[in-house]
Amino acid sequence: MKFKHINEIEKATQPGQNELFRFGVALLFIIGVMLYSSTLEIAADSISSGGLLLIVAAIIGGYMAMNIGANDVANNVGPAVGSQAITMGGALLIAAVFEMAGALIAGGDVVETIRDGIIDPAGVADREVFVWMMMSALLASALWLNFATAIGAPVSTTHSIVGAVLGAGVAAAGWHVVNWKAMTGIVISWLASPLLGGIFAAAFLYLIKRCITYQQDMAAAAARAVPILVGVMAAVFTSYLLLKGLQKLLPAISVSTALLSGLFIGLAAFLLLRPLLRSATIENSKEGVNHLFTLPLIFSAALLSFAHGANDVANAVGPLAAVAQSIAEVTDTSGGKAGIPLWVMLVGALGISVGLALFGPRLIRTVGSEITELDKMRAYCIAMSAAITVIIASQLGLPVSSSHIAVGGVFGVGFLREYLKASYVRLEDEIRAHHEEGDIPAVNDFLVRFKAASLKQKGVMLTELKMQSKLKLDPANFSKPERKGLKKYYRKELVKRSQILKIVAAWVITVPVSALLAAVLFHALGKIM
Repeated sequence: MKFKHINEIEKATQPGQNELFRFGVALLFIIGVMLYSSTLEIAADSISSGGLLLIVAAIIGGYMAMNIGANDVANNVGPAVGSQAITMGGALLIAAVFEMAGALIAGGDVVETIRDGIIDPAGVADREVFVWMMMSALLASALWLNFATAIGAPVSTTHSIVGAVLGAGVAAAGWHVVNWKAMTGIVISWLASPLLGGIFAAAFLYLIKRCITYQQDMAAAAARAVPILVGVMAAVFTSYLLLKGLQKLLPAISVSTALLSGLFIGLAAFLLLRPLLRSATIENSKEGVNHLFTLPLIFSAALLSFAHGANDVANAVGPLAAVAQSIAEVTDTSGGKAGIPLWVMLVGALGISVGLALFGPRLIRTVGSEITELDKMRAYCIAMSAAITVIIASQLGLPVSSSHIAVGGVFGVGFLREYLKASYVRLEDEIRAHHEEGDIPAVNDFLVRFKAASLKQKGVMLTELKMQSKLKLDPANFSKPERKGLKKYYRKELVKRSQILKIVAAWVITVPVSALLAAVLFHALGKIM
Protein backbone atom coordinates (compact mmCIF):
# COMPACT_ATOMS: atom_id res chain seq x y z
CA MET A 1 0.00 0.00 0.00
CA LYS A 2 1.32 3.43 -0.95
CA PHE A 3 2.07 6.07 1.66
CA LYS A 4 -0.53 8.49 0.28
CA HIS A 5 -3.20 5.80 0.59
CA ILE A 6 -2.28 5.30 4.24
CA ASN A 7 -2.67 9.05 4.80
CA GLU A 8 -6.08 9.00 3.15
CA ILE A 9 -7.19 6.12 5.36
CA GLU A 10 -5.97 7.97 8.47
CA LYS A 11 -7.88 11.10 7.47
CA ALA A 12 -11.06 9.08 6.86
CA THR A 13 -10.84 7.40 10.27
CA GLN A 14 -9.88 10.55 12.20
CA PRO A 15 -13.47 11.40 13.33
CA GLY A 16 -13.90 7.90 14.69
CA GLN A 17 -10.59 8.11 16.52
CA ASN A 18 -11.61 11.42 18.10
CA GLU A 19 -14.91 9.93 19.28
CA LEU A 20 -13.08 6.94 20.71
CA PHE A 21 -10.67 9.23 22.55
CA ARG A 22 -13.54 11.24 24.06
CA PHE A 23 -15.34 8.07 25.09
CA GLY A 24 -12.15 6.75 26.68
CA VAL A 25 -11.57 9.89 28.75
CA ALA A 26 -15.21 9.90 29.86
CA LEU A 27 -14.92 6.27 30.87
CA LEU A 28 -11.78 7.01 32.88
CA PHE A 29 -13.65 9.74 34.75
CA ILE A 30 -16.51 7.37 35.57
CA ILE A 31 -14.03 4.73 36.77
CA GLY A 32 -12.33 7.36 38.93
CA VAL A 33 -15.69 8.30 40.50
CA MET A 34 -16.40 4.62 41.16
CA LEU A 35 -13.01 4.04 42.79
CA TYR A 36 -13.23 7.17 44.92
CA SER A 37 -16.77 6.49 46.12
CA SER A 38 -15.75 2.97 47.09
CA THR A 39 -13.21 4.40 49.54
CA LEU A 40 -15.82 6.45 51.40
CA GLU A 41 -16.73 5.40 54.91
CA ILE A 42 -20.37 4.89 53.92
CA ALA A 43 -19.43 2.60 51.04
CA ALA A 44 -17.15 0.58 53.31
CA ASP A 45 -20.25 -0.84 55.01
CA SER A 46 -21.83 -4.05 53.87
CA ILE A 47 -23.89 -4.25 50.71
CA SER A 48 -27.05 -4.57 52.76
CA SER A 49 -26.25 -1.22 54.40
CA GLY A 50 -26.24 0.55 51.06
CA GLY A 51 -22.54 0.80 50.22
CA LEU A 52 -23.00 -0.68 46.77
CA LEU A 53 -26.01 1.55 46.13
CA LEU A 54 -23.92 4.62 46.90
CA ILE A 55 -21.20 3.54 44.46
CA VAL A 56 -23.79 3.00 41.72
CA ALA A 57 -25.44 6.35 42.52
CA ALA A 58 -22.04 8.10 42.35
CA ILE A 59 -21.37 6.58 38.93
CA ILE A 60 -24.76 7.74 37.67
CA GLY A 61 -24.17 11.17 39.25
CA GLY A 62 -20.84 11.52 37.46
CA TYR A 63 -22.48 10.51 34.18
CA MET A 64 -25.22 13.09 34.79
CA ALA A 65 -22.68 15.82 35.51
CA MET A 66 -20.81 15.14 32.27
CA ASN A 67 -24.03 15.46 30.30
CA ILE A 68 -24.81 18.77 31.98
CA GLY A 69 -21.39 20.03 30.91
CA ALA A 70 -21.92 18.78 27.37
CA ASN A 71 -25.34 20.41 26.98
CA ASP A 72 -26.31 23.08 29.49
CA VAL A 73 -23.08 25.07 29.77
CA ALA A 74 -23.08 25.85 26.03
CA ASN A 75 -25.72 28.50 26.61
CA ASN A 76 -23.36 30.55 28.77
CA VAL A 77 -20.47 30.76 26.31
CA GLY A 78 -22.06 29.93 22.93
CA PRO A 79 -22.92 33.52 21.92
CA ALA A 80 -19.44 34.76 22.87
CA VAL A 81 -17.84 32.02 20.75
CA GLY A 82 -20.24 32.56 17.84
CA SER A 83 -19.44 36.28 17.81
CA GLN A 84 -15.70 35.47 17.90
CA ALA A 85 -15.21 37.41 21.11
CA ILE A 86 -13.34 34.36 22.43
CA THR A 87 -12.05 31.19 20.83
CA MET A 88 -13.52 27.76 21.47
CA GLY A 89 -10.51 26.82 23.59
CA GLY A 90 -10.77 30.01 25.60
CA ALA A 91 -14.48 29.46 26.16
CA LEU A 92 -13.93 25.90 27.36
CA LEU A 93 -11.25 27.07 29.80
CA ILE A 94 -13.32 29.98 31.15
CA ALA A 95 -16.46 27.89 31.52
CA ALA A 96 -14.65 24.99 33.20
CA VAL A 97 -12.85 27.21 35.72
CA PHE A 98 -15.85 29.34 36.64
CA GLU A 99 -18.34 26.46 36.69
CA MET A 100 -16.11 24.67 39.20
CA ALA A 101 -15.56 27.85 41.17
CA GLY A 102 -19.28 28.54 41.33
CA ALA A 103 -20.06 24.98 42.42
CA LEU A 104 -17.35 24.71 45.07
CA ILE A 105 -17.21 28.28 46.41
CA ALA A 106 -20.82 29.45 46.18
CA GLY A 107 -22.78 26.25 45.56
CA GLY A 108 -25.85 25.80 47.72
CA ASP A 109 -25.18 23.58 50.72
CA VAL A 110 -28.76 22.35 50.91
CA VAL A 111 -31.32 21.13 48.41
CA GLU A 112 -34.74 19.68 48.85
CA THR A 113 -34.56 15.89 48.86
CA ILE A 114 -37.63 15.81 46.64
CA ARG A 115 -36.51 18.08 43.80
CA ASP A 116 -38.42 21.40 43.83
CA GLY A 117 -41.36 19.84 45.66
CA ILE A 118 -42.42 17.96 42.54
CA ILE A 119 -43.78 15.08 44.61
CA ASP A 120 -45.12 14.78 48.14
CA PRO A 121 -42.32 13.48 50.41
CA ALA A 122 -44.79 11.67 52.64
CA GLY A 123 -45.70 9.41 49.73
CA VAL A 124 -42.14 7.97 49.50
CA ALA A 125 -41.28 7.21 53.10
CA ASP A 126 -39.53 3.87 52.53
CA ARG A 127 -35.75 4.42 52.40
CA GLU A 128 -34.99 1.71 49.84
CA VAL A 129 -37.81 2.85 47.53
CA PHE A 130 -36.61 6.43 47.87
CA VAL A 131 -33.03 5.49 46.91
CA TRP A 132 -34.13 3.56 43.82
CA MET A 133 -36.45 6.41 42.84
CA MET A 134 -33.66 9.01 42.95
CA MET A 135 -31.21 6.75 41.13
CA SER A 136 -33.77 6.11 38.39
CA ALA A 137 -34.37 9.85 38.10
CA LEU A 138 -30.64 10.57 37.84
CA LEU A 139 -30.07 7.97 35.16
CA ALA A 140 -33.16 8.93 33.15
CA SER A 141 -32.25 12.61 33.18
CA ALA A 142 -28.65 11.84 32.17
CA LEU A 143 -29.75 9.59 29.30
CA TRP A 144 -32.11 12.24 27.95
CA LEU A 145 -29.42 14.94 28.13
CA ASN A 146 -27.02 12.58 26.36
CA PHE A 147 -29.51 12.04 23.54
CA ALA A 148 -30.29 15.76 23.24
CA THR A 149 -26.57 16.55 23.02
CA ALA A 150 -26.10 13.89 20.34
CA ILE A 151 -28.77 15.51 18.12
CA GLY A 152 -27.49 19.03 18.85
CA ALA A 153 -30.50 20.28 20.86
CA PRO A 154 -29.81 22.53 23.89
CA VAL A 155 -32.40 21.57 26.53
CA SER A 156 -33.09 22.46 30.15
CA THR A 157 -31.27 20.43 32.80
CA THR A 158 -33.80 21.59 35.38
CA HIS A 159 -36.75 20.39 33.32
CA SER A 160 -35.01 17.11 32.64
CA ILE A 161 -34.36 16.31 36.33
CA VAL A 162 -37.81 17.56 37.37
CA GLY A 163 -39.50 15.33 34.79
CA ALA A 164 -37.38 12.38 35.85
CA VAL A 165 -38.21 12.80 39.55
CA LEU A 166 -41.87 13.16 38.63
CA GLY A 167 -41.88 9.94 36.61
CA ALA A 168 -39.94 7.95 39.19
CA GLY A 169 -42.14 9.29 41.99
CA VAL A 170 -45.34 8.30 40.20
CA ALA A 171 -43.91 4.84 39.50
CA ALA A 172 -42.93 4.48 43.15
CA ALA A 173 -46.05 5.79 44.88
CA GLY A 174 -48.74 6.68 42.33
CA TRP A 175 -50.23 9.86 40.86
CA HIS A 176 -51.46 11.20 44.18
CA VAL A 177 -47.91 12.19 45.23
CA VAL A 178 -47.54 14.71 42.36
CA ASN A 179 -47.44 18.39 43.28
CA TRP A 180 -49.49 19.71 40.37
CA LYS A 181 -49.01 23.34 41.41
CA ALA A 182 -45.26 22.99 40.95
CA MET A 183 -45.76 21.23 37.62
CA THR A 184 -47.99 24.08 36.45
CA GLY A 185 -45.11 26.45 37.14
CA ILE A 186 -42.81 24.28 35.04
CA VAL A 187 -45.26 24.39 32.13
CA ILE A 188 -45.50 28.18 32.43
CA SER A 189 -41.71 28.38 32.29
CA TRP A 190 -41.73 26.53 28.95
CA LEU A 191 -43.46 29.56 27.48
CA ALA A 192 -42.05 32.32 29.66
CA SER A 193 -38.34 31.50 29.42
CA PRO A 194 -37.73 31.71 25.65
CA LEU A 195 -40.36 34.40 25.17
CA LEU A 196 -38.90 36.76 27.77
CA GLY A 197 -35.37 35.98 26.60
CA GLY A 198 -36.25 36.75 22.99
CA ILE A 199 -38.10 39.97 23.82
CA PHE A 200 -35.31 41.41 25.98
CA ALA A 201 -32.56 40.44 23.52
CA ALA A 202 -34.45 41.92 20.56
CA ALA A 203 -35.18 45.11 22.52
CA PHE A 204 -31.49 45.61 23.38
CA LEU A 205 -30.43 44.97 19.79
CA TYR A 206 -32.96 47.46 18.45
CA LEU A 207 -31.75 50.02 21.01
CA ILE A 208 -28.14 49.52 19.88
CA LYS A 209 -29.13 49.90 16.24
CA ARG A 210 -31.04 53.11 16.91
CA CYS A 211 -28.33 54.60 19.10
CA ILE A 212 -25.21 53.46 17.23
CA THR A 213 -25.34 51.57 13.93
CA TYR A 214 -28.12 53.67 12.37
CA GLN A 215 -26.18 56.88 13.05
CA GLN A 216 -24.06 58.61 10.40
CA ASP A 217 -21.05 58.88 12.72
CA MET A 218 -21.03 55.44 14.35
CA ALA A 219 -17.71 56.09 16.11
CA ALA A 220 -19.01 59.18 17.92
CA ALA A 221 -22.30 57.44 18.69
CA ALA A 222 -20.44 54.44 20.11
CA ALA A 223 -18.27 56.68 22.30
CA ARG A 224 -21.48 58.08 23.80
CA ALA A 225 -23.58 54.91 24.03
CA VAL A 226 -21.14 52.07 24.79
CA PRO A 227 -20.15 53.39 28.26
CA ILE A 228 -23.84 53.46 29.15
CA LEU A 229 -24.41 49.96 27.78
CA VAL A 230 -21.39 48.54 29.60
CA GLY A 231 -22.45 50.34 32.79
CA VAL A 232 -25.93 48.80 32.53
CA MET A 233 -24.32 45.40 31.93
CA ALA A 234 -22.08 45.79 34.99
CA ALA A 235 -25.07 46.78 37.11
CA VAL A 236 -27.23 43.90 35.91
CA PHE A 237 -24.53 41.26 36.29
CA THR A 238 -23.54 42.48 39.75
CA SER A 239 -27.16 42.19 40.87
CA TYR A 240 -27.47 38.84 39.13
CA LEU A 241 -24.35 37.48 40.82
CA LEU A 242 -25.42 38.69 44.27
CA LEU A 243 -28.92 37.25 43.93
CA LYS A 244 -28.22 34.01 42.06
CA GLY A 245 -24.51 33.21 42.36
CA LEU A 246 -23.50 34.10 45.91
CA GLN A 247 -26.46 32.85 47.93
CA LYS A 248 -24.27 30.60 50.07
CA LEU A 249 -21.64 33.25 50.80
CA LEU A 250 -24.18 36.08 51.22
CA PRO A 251 -27.41 34.35 52.26
CA ALA A 252 -28.97 37.40 53.91
CA ILE A 253 -28.58 39.84 51.02
CA SER A 254 -31.85 41.50 49.99
CA VAL A 255 -33.07 42.39 46.52
CA SER A 256 -32.77 46.12 47.24
CA THR A 257 -29.20 45.72 48.47
CA ALA A 258 -28.27 43.70 45.39
CA LEU A 259 -29.83 46.28 43.05
CA LEU A 260 -28.15 49.21 44.83
CA SER A 261 -24.80 47.41 44.71
CA GLY A 262 -25.31 46.79 41.01
CA LEU A 263 -26.17 50.45 40.46
CA PHE A 264 -22.96 51.52 42.20
CA ILE A 265 -20.77 49.14 40.18
CA GLY A 266 -22.53 50.11 36.95
CA LEU A 267 -22.00 53.81 37.62
CA ALA A 268 -18.33 53.19 38.38
CA ALA A 269 -17.91 51.26 35.12
CA PHE A 270 -19.59 54.08 33.18
CA LEU A 271 -17.43 56.78 34.73
CA LEU A 272 -14.28 54.75 34.08
CA LEU A 273 -15.07 53.88 30.47
CA ARG A 274 -16.48 57.19 29.21
CA PRO A 275 -13.21 59.18 29.19
CA LEU A 276 -11.31 56.22 27.75
CA LEU A 277 -13.62 55.93 24.74
CA ARG A 278 -13.73 59.69 24.19
CA SER A 279 -9.96 59.74 23.80
CA ALA A 280 -9.75 56.47 21.84
CA THR A 281 -9.72 56.09 18.07
CA ILE A 282 -12.76 54.07 17.00
CA GLU A 283 -13.21 52.85 13.46
CA ASN A 284 -16.38 54.36 11.96
CA SER A 285 -17.93 51.01 11.06
CA LYS A 286 -19.82 48.11 12.59
CA GLU A 287 -16.57 46.19 12.92
CA GLY A 288 -15.03 49.03 14.90
CA VAL A 289 -18.03 49.21 17.22
CA ASN A 290 -18.11 45.44 17.63
CA HIS A 291 -14.57 45.40 19.04
CA LEU A 292 -15.74 47.51 21.98
CA PHE A 293 -17.94 44.65 23.23
CA THR A 294 -15.21 41.99 23.33
CA LEU A 295 -14.11 42.43 26.95
CA PRO A 296 -17.68 42.75 28.33
CA LEU A 297 -18.59 39.49 26.58
CA ILE A 298 -15.65 37.66 28.16
CA PHE A 299 -16.70 38.86 31.61
CA SER A 300 -20.32 37.94 30.94
CA ALA A 301 -19.37 34.40 29.90
CA ALA A 302 -17.34 33.99 33.09
CA LEU A 303 -20.06 35.38 35.37
CA LEU A 304 -22.84 33.37 33.74
CA SER A 305 -20.75 30.22 34.16
CA PHE A 306 -20.05 31.06 37.81
CA ALA A 307 -23.73 31.64 38.56
CA HIS A 308 -24.65 28.44 36.69
CA GLY A 309 -22.13 26.49 38.75
CA ALA A 310 -23.45 27.97 41.98
CA ASN A 311 -27.07 27.09 41.20
CA ASP A 312 -27.69 24.42 38.58
CA VAL A 313 -24.74 22.19 39.49
CA ALA A 314 -25.91 21.83 43.08
CA ASN A 315 -29.44 21.16 41.94
CA ALA A 316 -28.31 18.63 39.35
CA VAL A 317 -26.35 16.54 41.87
CA GLY A 318 -29.10 16.98 44.46
CA PRO A 319 -30.50 13.49 43.85
CA LEU A 320 -27.02 12.02 44.45
CA ALA A 321 -26.74 14.02 47.68
CA ALA A 322 -30.17 12.77 48.71
CA VAL A 323 -29.13 9.17 48.07
CA ALA A 324 -25.90 9.65 50.07
CA GLN A 325 -27.73 11.19 53.00
CA SER A 326 -30.46 8.58 52.85
CA ILE A 327 -27.97 5.70 52.91
CA ALA A 328 -26.00 7.34 55.73
CA GLU A 329 -29.27 7.90 57.61
CA VAL A 330 -28.16 11.43 58.44
CA THR A 331 -31.52 12.94 57.48
CA ASP A 332 -35.03 11.64 57.33
CA THR A 333 -35.67 10.43 53.78
CA SER A 334 -39.34 11.38 53.98
CA GLY A 335 -38.66 15.05 53.40
CA GLY A 336 -36.83 18.13 54.59
CA LYS A 337 -33.36 19.13 53.52
CA ALA A 338 -30.38 17.15 52.37
CA GLY A 339 -26.92 18.63 52.73
CA ILE A 340 -24.59 18.22 49.77
CA PRO A 341 -21.24 16.71 50.87
CA LEU A 342 -18.07 18.17 49.39
CA TRP A 343 -17.26 14.97 47.47
CA VAL A 344 -20.67 15.15 45.76
CA MET A 345 -19.99 18.76 44.72
CA LEU A 346 -16.59 17.67 43.40
CA VAL A 347 -18.22 14.94 41.32
CA GLY A 348 -20.61 17.54 39.89
CA ALA A 349 -17.98 20.21 39.27
CA LEU A 350 -15.37 17.89 37.75
CA GLY A 351 -17.98 16.01 35.73
CA ILE A 352 -19.29 19.22 34.20
CA SER A 353 -15.77 20.30 33.28
CA VAL A 354 -14.98 16.93 31.69
CA GLY A 355 -18.26 16.82 29.78
CA LEU A 356 -17.82 20.39 28.59
CA ALA A 357 -14.29 19.79 27.34
CA LEU A 358 -15.11 16.51 25.59
CA PHE A 359 -18.59 17.04 24.18
CA GLY A 360 -19.46 20.73 24.73
CA PRO A 361 -18.12 22.23 21.47
CA ARG A 362 -20.97 20.78 19.40
CA LEU A 363 -23.69 22.54 21.41
CA ILE A 364 -21.56 25.68 21.70
CA ARG A 365 -21.44 25.85 17.90
CA THR A 366 -25.19 25.22 17.69
CA VAL A 367 -26.04 28.09 20.05
CA GLY A 368 -23.31 30.41 18.77
CA SER A 369 -23.51 30.05 15.00
CA GLU A 370 -26.01 27.48 13.72
CA ILE A 371 -29.26 29.28 14.61
CA THR A 372 -28.42 32.76 13.38
CA GLU A 373 -25.25 34.73 12.66
CA LEU A 374 -23.98 36.54 15.75
CA ASP A 375 -21.62 39.45 16.11
CA LYS A 376 -20.43 40.93 19.40
CA MET A 377 -23.29 43.43 19.69
CA ARG A 378 -25.87 40.66 19.25
CA ALA A 379 -24.04 38.42 21.72
CA TYR A 380 -24.07 41.30 24.23
CA CYS A 381 -27.85 41.52 23.87
CA ILE A 382 -28.25 37.78 24.52
CA ALA A 383 -26.07 37.93 27.65
CA MET A 384 -28.02 40.92 28.97
CA SER A 385 -31.29 39.17 28.23
CA ALA A 386 -30.22 36.07 30.17
CA ALA A 387 -29.28 38.01 33.30
CA ILE A 388 -32.27 40.39 33.31
CA THR A 389 -34.82 37.65 32.63
CA VAL A 390 -33.51 35.44 35.45
CA ILE A 391 -33.58 38.36 37.91
CA ILE A 392 -37.12 39.40 37.01
CA ALA A 393 -38.48 35.86 36.84
CA SER A 394 -36.93 34.87 40.17
CA GLN A 395 -38.59 37.83 41.87
CA LEU A 396 -41.94 36.93 40.28
CA GLY A 397 -41.56 33.32 41.36
CA LEU A 398 -41.43 31.93 37.82
CA PRO A 399 -39.27 28.76 37.50
CA VAL A 400 -37.62 29.85 34.25
CA SER A 401 -34.88 27.89 32.51
CA SER A 402 -31.56 29.63 31.86
CA SER A 403 -31.07 27.36 28.84
CA HIS A 404 -34.39 28.38 27.32
CA ILE A 405 -33.69 32.05 28.01
CA ALA A 406 -30.32 32.01 26.24
CA VAL A 407 -31.60 30.15 23.19
CA GLY A 408 -34.72 32.35 23.16
CA GLY A 409 -32.39 35.36 23.10
CA VAL A 410 -30.60 33.94 20.06
CA PHE A 411 -33.96 33.47 18.34
CA GLY A 412 -34.98 37.01 19.36
CA VAL A 413 -32.00 38.75 17.76
CA GLY A 414 -32.31 36.53 14.68
CA PHE A 415 -35.99 37.29 14.14
CA LEU A 416 -35.42 41.01 14.71
CA ARG A 417 -32.69 41.03 12.07
CA GLU A 418 -34.99 39.13 9.76
CA TYR A 419 -37.81 41.62 10.32
CA LEU A 420 -35.56 44.64 9.79
CA LYS A 421 -34.06 43.16 6.61
CA ALA A 422 -37.49 42.35 5.19
CA SER A 423 -38.72 45.84 6.12
CA TYR A 424 -35.79 47.42 4.29
CA VAL A 425 -36.53 45.33 1.19
CA ARG A 426 -40.12 46.60 1.24
CA LEU A 427 -38.82 50.12 1.72
CA GLU A 428 -36.56 49.82 -1.34
CA ASP A 429 -39.54 48.52 -3.32
CA GLU A 430 -41.53 51.54 -2.23
CA ILE A 431 -38.74 53.92 -3.25
CA ARG A 432 -38.55 52.31 -6.70
CA ALA A 433 -42.31 52.55 -7.00
CA HIS A 434 -42.18 56.32 -6.60
CA HIS A 435 -39.73 56.71 -9.49
CA GLU A 436 -40.48 56.35 -13.13
CA GLU A 437 -40.11 52.83 -14.44
CA GLY A 438 -36.67 52.29 -15.90
CA ASP A 439 -35.13 55.34 -14.21
CA ILE A 440 -32.43 53.20 -12.58
CA PRO A 441 -29.84 55.99 -12.11
CA ALA A 442 -32.32 58.12 -10.14
CA VAL A 443 -33.31 55.17 -7.98
CA ASN A 444 -29.70 54.26 -7.25
CA ASP A 445 -28.81 57.87 -6.46
CA PHE A 446 -31.72 58.14 -4.03
CA LEU A 447 -30.80 54.85 -2.34
CA VAL A 448 -27.19 55.98 -1.86
CA ARG A 449 -28.31 59.23 -0.25
CA PHE A 450 -30.96 57.38 1.76
CA LYS A 451 -28.47 54.90 3.23
CA ALA A 452 -26.09 57.71 4.24
CA ALA A 453 -28.83 59.81 5.87
CA SER A 454 -29.65 59.90 9.57
CA LEU A 455 -32.90 58.43 10.88
CA LYS A 456 -34.56 61.83 10.96
CA GLN A 457 -33.36 62.65 7.45
CA LYS A 458 -34.63 59.30 6.17
CA GLY A 459 -38.12 60.16 7.39
CA VAL A 460 -38.01 63.53 5.69
CA MET A 461 -36.78 62.03 2.41
CA LEU A 462 -39.57 59.42 2.36
CA THR A 463 -42.23 62.03 3.12
CA GLU A 464 -41.02 64.30 0.33
CA LEU A 465 -40.81 61.38 -2.10
CA LYS A 466 -44.39 60.34 -1.41
CA MET A 467 -45.64 63.89 -1.79
CA GLN A 468 -43.94 64.21 -5.16
CA SER A 469 -45.50 61.09 -6.57
CA LYS A 470 -49.01 59.66 -6.61
CA LEU A 471 -48.04 56.39 -8.22
CA LYS A 472 -49.32 53.18 -6.68
CA LEU A 473 -46.91 51.39 -4.42
CA ASP A 474 -46.14 48.73 -7.02
CA PRO A 475 -42.41 48.53 -7.70
CA ALA A 476 -41.21 48.64 -11.28
CA ASN A 477 -38.32 46.24 -10.82
CA PHE A 478 -39.93 43.40 -8.84
CA SER A 479 -43.12 41.45 -9.40
CA LYS A 480 -45.16 40.25 -6.43
CA PRO A 481 -43.84 36.65 -6.67
CA GLU A 482 -40.29 38.01 -6.81
CA ARG A 483 -40.85 40.16 -3.71
CA LYS A 484 -42.31 37.20 -1.81
CA GLY A 485 -39.37 35.06 -2.85
CA LEU A 486 -36.92 37.70 -1.68
CA LYS A 487 -38.61 37.95 1.72
CA LYS A 488 -38.63 34.19 2.02
CA TYR A 489 -34.91 34.15 1.20
CA TYR A 490 -34.15 36.58 3.99
CA ARG A 491 -36.10 34.50 6.51
CA LYS A 492 -34.21 31.35 5.62
CA GLU A 493 -30.87 33.11 5.54
CA LEU A 494 -31.08 34.83 8.92
CA VAL A 495 -32.83 32.24 11.11
CA LYS A 496 -32.61 28.53 10.40
CA ARG A 497 -36.08 27.03 10.61
CA SER A 498 -34.77 23.48 10.92
CA GLN A 499 -32.96 24.40 14.13
CA ILE A 500 -36.11 26.03 15.54
CA LEU A 501 -38.21 22.93 14.95
CA LYS A 502 -35.59 20.60 16.42
CA ILE A 503 -34.94 22.68 19.53
CA VAL A 504 -38.60 23.48 20.28
CA ALA A 505 -39.54 19.83 19.82
CA ALA A 506 -36.81 18.82 22.28
CA TRP A 507 -38.04 21.43 24.78
CA VAL A 508 -41.64 20.27 24.60
CA ILE A 509 -40.89 16.59 25.16
CA THR A 510 -38.15 16.97 27.80
CA VAL A 511 -40.36 16.58 30.88
CA PRO A 512 -42.64 13.80 29.56
CA VAL A 513 -39.78 11.79 28.03
CA SER A 514 -37.64 12.10 31.18
CA ALA A 515 -40.65 11.12 33.31
CA LEU A 516 -41.50 8.09 31.18
CA LEU A 517 -37.88 6.93 31.05
CA ALA A 518 -37.48 7.30 34.82
CA ALA A 519 -40.65 5.30 35.46
CA VAL A 520 -39.47 2.50 33.17
CA LEU A 521 -36.02 2.47 34.80
CA PHE A 522 -37.51 2.41 38.30
CA HIS A 523 -39.53 -0.71 37.55
CA ALA A 524 -36.68 -2.34 35.60
CA LEU A 525 -34.02 -1.67 38.25
CA GLY A 526 -36.39 -2.78 40.99
CA LYS A 527 -36.94 -6.14 39.32
CA ILE A 528 -33.25 -6.66 38.59
CA MET A 529 -32.07 -5.83 42.10
